Amino acid sequence: MSDMTSNSPVTTRTKPPKTEFMIYFAIIFAATLPLATLTWAIAAIRSGSLTEKGPIKRAWRQASIITPMIFAA
Repeated sequence: MSDMTSNSPVTTRTKPPKTEFMIYFAIIFAATLPLATLTWAIAAIRSGSLTEKGPIKRAWRQASIITPMIFAA
């Protein structure tokens, strides 16, 4: 009797599907935007001037850090 499972091809995914990645990115971006806005406002009030990075750029950066971590796990 032969074992068919031992000769099965090995498939590896090197990159996650772009659609799935962008959906996760959008969800994480929407979740981090309120907190990024709050920290940006606090920093602006403390320094007395607007900071270089706005809340959208901060949230985008956080989402771009967190999303690949999810797909790497």
